Amino acid sequence: MMAVESAKDVHISVLLEETLSFFPSTLSGTFVDATLGMGGHSEAILTNCPQVHVLAIDQDREALAHANSRLKRFDDRVHLVHSNFENLSDQANRNIDGPIVGIFADLGVSSLQLDSESRGFSFRFDAPLDMRMDPESGDETVADILLKRSEEEIANIIYQFGEERASRKIARWIVDRRENGEPITTTTQLASLVSRALGGRAKDKIHPATRTFQALRIAVNRETEVLESFIADAVELLSEGGVLAIITFHSLEDRIVKRSFLRLSGRCSCSPRLPVCICGAERKLEVLTKKPIVPSETETRINSRSRSAKLRAVKKIAR
Repeated sequence: MMAVESAKDVHISVLLEETLSFFPSTLSGTFVDATLGMGGHSEAILTNCPQVHVLAIDQDREALAHANSRLKRFDDRVHLVHSNFENLSDQANRNIDGPIVGIFADLGVSSLQLDSESRGFSFRFDAPLDMRMDPESGDETVADILLKRSEEEIANIIYQFGEERASRKIARWIVDRRENGEPITTTTQLASLVSRALGGRAKDKIHPATRTFQALRIAVNRETEVLESFIADAVELLSEGGVLAIITFHSLEDRIVKRSFLRLSGRCSCSPRLPVCICGAERKLEVLTKKPIVPSETETRINSRSRSAKLRAVKKIAR
């Protein structure tokens, strides 16, 4: 496992060796890292595949700055772009001339973001409830969502993206406090409210607010909203034999990736009662991971943040 130095501590790239196994050293062409983060996976690809150039995309300028420092020794073999991976096709058309032999996305929130004391991703720090991966976007923050959305909308977000069974109770507490002139604006306020609403849930292995924080982060960054279109764009951009590998960190994203991969490998998900397929299944891919690859016990022991990671990969086939 390759360690990646950050400005604050040592960040360990999740499922690094497993990801590299899909990209042989003989690879030649352009590799797209759609979620650069701290640059660990891109660094490994550039090191192990000397004939590869990397287009690295990230919507977080702070992450780009750290990764740029790490990757600068590769000179013109790497090109960094400030953008969201939903703009993959546009960025590829602008910056790539030649075959795209690999595309990779690590969908987890980065350690840089989680360890920030000011951006609101973690309830370990008292910070404004922002959670935008691109704080320059001008989009609404989590605090804005909790201030402006209805009780039903907040409950739906927490249930859909956090799979939190007590979402309605949490939403009711948030709105009650807002209506009493005390809107939730900080991480500490939100974590405390959720803990009190749920009564602590002493039997849970995770903090009671974990699912709520996850849900609000996903919502404010539209993480699942753009995932299916990203996968479709990535498959179209890949050259024949090119590989798309994606690491997810929660079941909702993993289901989207699994479903998309199966549909694009020609697996119809329609009811057998239907006379024709309406799900759009079309064989463009070969699934390389019948089951998702998960971290080893050694990796989860070294890096607890990897414990929920799942890696899936597909290869584009001739048509």
